[in-house]
Amino acid sequence: MERNGTSRRTLLQAGAGLGLAAGVPATARAQTAPARGGDPLRVGLLTDLSGPFAGAGSVPLFNGSEVAIALFNERGGVDGRPVVAVSADSQSKADVAINEAERLLGQEGLEVVMGVYSSAHAVPLSGRFEAQKKIMWITSAIATAVLKDKHFRYVFRPTVHSDQYAEGTVSVIHEQAQKKLGMAPEKVKLAVIYEDGPYGTGVSSAIEANAKKFNMPVVLKEAYSATTPDLSTLVTKLRRERPDVVYQAGYNPDITLFLRQARSGGLRFRMLFGHGAGWSQIDRLWETFGKDLQGMGNADPAATQMLDWERLQPGVGELAKTFVARYQAKHKMNDLPTHASMGFNNTWIFLEHVLKPAVRKTGGMTAEALREAALQVDIPEGGTIQGYGVKFEPPESSMAGQNSRSLCVVMQFDNAKSHVIWPASLGRDPVLPLPPESPYALRS
Repeated sequence: MERNGTSRRTLLQAGAGLGLAAGVPATARAQTAPARGGDPLRVGLLTDLSGPFAGAGSVPLFNGSEVAIALFNERGGVDGRPVVAVSADSQSKADVAINEAERLLGQEGLEVVMGVYSSAHAVPLSGRFEAQKKIMWITSAIATAVLKDKHFRYVFRPTVHSDQYAEGTVSVIHEQAQKKLGMAPEKVKLAVIYEDGPYGTGVSSAIEANAKKFNMPVVLKEAYSATTPDLSTLVTKLRRERPDVVYQAGYNPDITLFLRQARSGGLRFRMLFGHGAGWSQIDRLWETFGKDLQGMGNADPAATQMLDWERLQPGVGELAKTFVARYQAKHKMNDLPTHASMGFNNTWIFLEHVLKPAVRKTGGMTAEALREAALQVDIPEGGTIQGYGVKFEPPESSMAGQNSRSLCVVMQFDNAKSHVIWPASLGRDPVLPLPPESPYALRS
């Protein structure tokens, strides 16, 4: 991940936070647009609008994309040609995701499908898109394994990857251990628990690798099914190992189960970090646990309202302001979840910086034209509403299709909002360890 502390220092506003997730639509919807100025440009939009992934961020991801498409069309589309999204619900099931993708590519005859919330879906889908030479534009699924050593030519991911999450959450403890915990970093005991899909596995492996780099001991690393009905055995193992810091990668049901059983089982620790997905839905978690979450942390790309918009590239701050106002008005909320920004931002990147130049150059939107346009994208830092730039790794790269300029930050929960604490140049000073009133705080 690229670093530039000086230029990133003022991107984040102290005091900005995450907010409420939108309600789950009952069925997938098709985005409509006025037929003006030429034939519509049809794209697929594949997300989870039902099932456990819906409440873990997929619905706001979809809603953010909807706002991007509507705004893009209001601003003229591509020289008067509107974008029409053909939407599909993966239902939080990999087999449904595959079937719906086949329908979008086959029956609907689409050249590109955007979305894909889950890495467990992205892994099998990516190979199918590559084989059919159609564009898969990933707006969320973050597992490094989706792209690592695949050398894809038709799969692109403008958002972050799981190695960046682990880099952040391990680094913040390494940097702050002596000052905040009164412990040498190599004395801080870490535990890693994770759902056993590509997302959790990718994050956990990266945490282990980063801990090893800093000579920090991992006393427990254990996977579980995201649908498990019981994590009490895992809680018992954690109590036996007595970790100082717990790292979790999970969705809403398993996070909720773990926190409840950890509290009832008397598990104590100095700090806990989540890694996107369910941990980014702070409104849902806070509604369930309230102040019990105070001081815990999470890693994810920054929600746009965390940024100092005046420090973004010209015009980007106004775009962010417009998006937030539209989203707030439509979904009746004050603060926006991170996945809403991800949906809008990564869709807008495609529409404005890939679709528009491809259509203008070729008169159409073939996968080949879109692929060539994607590889030409060169957006500087501060050029998107989430603060990072965009430059995709070429096919010969081990991470072909990945945005090399993406940025993951570490946040800390404070009264139902999230504030950036890492990189240090971007955020406020972290508060460590957990407050003494926390039911999870380690008693000395």
